Amino acid sequence: MAAWCDEMSAIRRRRRTGATVGRCYNSRPGATAPRRRPLRRPTRLTEKEIGVTPDQYCQDKAAKSGSSFYYSALRLPPERRQALTALQAWRIELDAIVHENHDAGVALQRLDWWRAELRRLYDGQGAHPVSQALRPSLDLLPQAEMTQVLDGSEMDLAQSRYIDEAALAKYSRAVGGTFGRLSARVLGCSDPQTLAAAEKLGLSQLRIRILREMGSDARQGRIYIPVDTLQRFEVPAADIMQSRHAEPFVAMMRDQAAQARALYREALDTLPRADRRALRALLALAAIHHALLDEIEASQFQVLTQRIALTPMRKLWLAWKTWLRNR
Repeated sequence: MAAWCDEMSAIRRRRRTGATVGRCYNSRPGATAPRRRPLRRPTRLTEKEIGVTPDQYCQDKAAKSGSSFYYSALRLPPERRQALTALQAWRIELDAIVHENHDAGVALQRLDWWRAELRRLYDGQGAHPVSQALRPSLDLLPQAEMTQVLDGSEMDLAQSRYIDEAALAKYSRAVGGTFGRLSARVLGCSDPQTLAAAEKLGLSQLRIRILREMGSDARQGRIYIPVDTLQRFEVPAADIMQSRHAEPFVAMMRDQAAQARALYREALDTLPRADRRALRALLALAAIHHALLDEIEASQFQVLTQRIALTPMRKLWLAWKTWLRNR
């Protein structure tokens, strides 16, 4: 309880100093044609060279105060929090390759580096701070599943559109579903059915992130909603690319939101009671995501020109309620 109260006080202090959290605007140019460059094998970085410990690096990367992940994982035991934070930092490193590289050739180069780094990690020779932070929990993380997440990132680089729901589902399983399973493994689930429920939680959260980032993704030339869905709702891709908000777009987004909520309900219905306590961090993160979805829908899906976010105080409140509910 003390940790929750400390965080509430910290949020109030930030408010008094004028810090703001809310909606912001993003714009990114499109990517160029992919071109791979030769890779150089890195040397292992020391704490002195990077200036922080591997765990501190991951904390700064993935769990900054005020973030949804930070509040969700706040009450985890230290070793579980460290492992989950390292895994989240790894995912963010991969996301940055896709969304922050304007040169597709550089993005492919970086992804190739991470493929080689993953192999080095399982050989006990990982050089990156995130790899070093992941090492203590490596026995819980199947290399095949980690590779699937990398494969999903490569799909992101290889294509900017998905022809139908089956194609999007393949990508979503690799990036969202598999990451949900990995997170459940790190948190110590005991029932095999928990992995299936965690996969649905991951899929649901990915769907919500796709809806929230619709505008910024479009400015990068990406539309994750399948082509056949756009056609079914009579939403031209050009409308999304040019930030034109119209009723057919709202109807399509309502349908997408309903799919995210259905996955969430399925996850909650199938999650074994015995593992609810262990997965409180994932459940809290899911609750925050779905509160965000409610806000997005309340705005009539005004996501093409703005990024909707929850305040830190509301994230803290949602995480606290979820932890209490699943004691």
